[in-house]
Amino acid sequence: MKLTRLFFAILSFAVSNLAFSVEPIVIKFSHVVAPNTPKGKAAQKFKELAETYTAGRVKVELYPNSQLYKDREEMEALQLGAVQMLAPSLSKFGPLGVREFEAFDLPYIFPNKETLYRVMDGEIGKKLFAKLETKNIVGLAYWDNGFKQMSANKPLRKVDDFKGLKMRIQSSKVLDAQMRALGASPQVMAFSEVYTALQQGVVDGTENPVSNFYTQKMHEVQKHLTISDHGYLGYAVITNKKFWEGLPKDIRGELEHAMKEATVYERDIAQKENDESLAKVRAAGTTEVYVLPLKERQAWYKVLLPVHKEFEDVIGKDLIYGIYTVAAQVEKEKAGKK
Repeated sequence: MKLTRLFFAILSFAVSNLAFSVEPIVIKFSHVVAPNTPKGKAAQKFKELAETYTAGRVKVELYPNSQLYKDREEMEALQLGAVQMLAPSLSKFGPLGVREFEAFDLPYIFPNKETLYRVMDGEIGKKLFAKLETKNIVGLAYWDNGFKQMSANKPLRKVDDFKGLKMRIQSSKVLDAQMRALGASPQVMAFSEVYTALQQGVVDGTENPVSNFYTQKMHEVQKHLTISDHGYLGYAVITNKKFWEGLPKDIRGELEHAMKEATVYERDIAQKENDESLAKVRAAGTTEVYVLPLKERQAWYKVLLPVHKEFEDVIGKDLIYGIYTVAAQVEKEKAGKK
């Protein structure tokens, strides 16, 4: 009897030690922006929640500011399994071959955040994520970084002000068409290279949410910022499909829980971060901030809205009109509450 008890005591001790000796599952989470941006802070929140909810069975390693990979490299790294998680801008999926995501790049397609979130969290967002699975990618969440503003070393108020300017863009056919419609020359460039390119005059200007504009210190090398809200910059948190499906079911469930909470947190801080960044840009005194009034904004609309029509066959007319329908529903609901 004593020998039996001793045997089970030794077995229990061995199993316990084995459990403690198992290495945690490592998730390398790479992104290209600063840690103090909405995306950077949300990635940190996800790390904390994931490690807590899995009781240390998962370790999340964060690599901000293109420490591991630049824009053009990170997607391939994910597909090959060199990293397990990314949060690329939605513009990155067009060059990957999933052109429907370029709907998010269309100028002035989202009149407000309510429309945007309803598109992301509804059937449209789910269908877009489903298309990524053929690329060995699983979409986990949509993160927000707000509407984009234009900057340059000259005032950008009228459409004619863009004529001949070299404007940095992400690799997106829609963004290329947007800049050409304004009369500018689009220049595709990795995000990590933009500050130096602006500083050295390789490009004249760019577009960004104010949180990126400030945290990347672009206000030091751009004299003018126009609050135009002409476009949108959001992210998709994605993971390698083979890695994700190979995780234990309980671990995957806890990571989904952590991601859901991190997404709520990220969206809550996105607008706040942009508002605070704008105040800091104004306080720095190096950049003149101009809020585009309705009359001038309407002139931008007139030039930019034809880009929607231009890309109907590429993005999908049904998808574009589906977003219009959501926007109309939101407006109808708002009108009903008045």
